[in-house]
Amino acid sequence: MPARAKAIEDFAAALRELRKSVGNPPFREMSGRSGAISHTTLHEATKGNRLPSWETTVEFVKACGADPAAYRERWERANLAVRSAGAGLEASAANVAEGRSAPSAPESRTSRPDGEIAGDVRPVPSAPEDRGRFRRIRPAALAVAAVGVVTAVLIAVAVSRGSGADGHSSNPSGSPSNSGLSAADCPIHATSPPWSPPAHEGDSAKFIGDITLTDCTRVGPRQTVTKVWRLKNAGTVPWKGYSLHRLDLPQRPDQCRTVSDIPIKDTRPGETVDIRTEITTPSKPGLCYVRFKMMEGSGRVAFPGGRPLNFQVIVG
Repeated sequence: MPARAKAIEDFAAALRELRKSVGNPPFREMSGRSGAISHTTLHEATKGNRLPSWETTVEFVKACGADPAAYRERWERANLAVRSAGAGLEASAANVAEGRSAPSAPESRTSRPDGEIAGDVRPVPSAPEDRGRFRRIRPAALAVAAVGVVTAVLIAVAVSRGSGADGHSSNPSGSPSNSGLSAADCPIHATSPPWSPPAHEGDSAKFIGDITLTDCTRVGPRQTVTKVWRLKNAGTVPWKGYSLHRLDLPQRPDQCRTVSDIPIKDTRPGETVDIRTEITTPSKPGLCYVRFKMMEGSGRVAFPGGRPLNFQVIVG
């Protein structure tokens, strides 16, 4: 897959995963929560045909009850890939116009009816009041704009922060990159997603504690350790076939490695259960911050209105 297409699809996958983590609310409902964007635009953002604008991304993430800042670096990387591809297209067109041989065929793109390059290549708004003032970047400016985006990516890495767990400290939004986090960021404090009923009426979970690896524990690089959480089934619904599903997929080299899905032993109402997984830390130091949502037996999010369960350890 061409790099540009992969960047767009990976970002769309991240938005789909975020929406799944809060129970896959209908796009019309998300549009109502936003009050600023249509359901068709929100739906289009998840298809992977073109990169949504940052304005669209902000509204999508907010409609899922998450923090847009946690998606800024990821969007910048995808936008840079789209801009770079656009700059290559412009160079090819200039060669043809001046009678020079065109370079090898650039990566394919999808045209929009108004002629804008696919990917919503637009300046990043500096403040909410800038909405509605976006101007399209013409192809001749794409190469210069790419340099500015590199600078923006570096800034975003430096300032990206997250916060948000099913009764535990975590972030309901996309997981920030470990490269932008350090020991000074630990612990990441909780924020609450929008209220939403559990998948099964009467179901409830209570976080009891971290049995191993409490928040901000230091672990060496390339180490494999065991994380154990203790939860209580505080509702009236038996947990049968429940599991924890990791949110920040696919896993990147700078993140702690775990299995994607952690099974939970069948737990009757009133019982507690210890949930464990093996963690392998990355080679580089930083804050390792990973989030999971509890899934019920049929694969739905059990508590879409609850914060993800997380672990956060300092590597180094």
